[in-house]
Amino acid sequence: MITLEELAQALITLIRLGCVCRFIYCMVRLSGADEEAGKYKKRTRNILLFYILAESIWQVKEIILFYYAK
Repeated sequence: MITLEELAQALITLIRLGCVCRFIYCMVRLSGADEEAGKYKKRTRNILLFYILAESIWQVKEIILFYYAK
């Protein structure tokens, strides 16, 4: 039976893989499209911002669970 913790680990893994794939895609498109460079730079920045926020939320959850589990 799958536990809630395993589902959370799977979700964070999917978020990480999705961000990496999207970042690579944007970098490839950025190298080929000079007229759309601004759009892909903004998308790349948004990907990095999303990843940082997702990891921060994950770490805050872990800190709260550690603090209140005692």
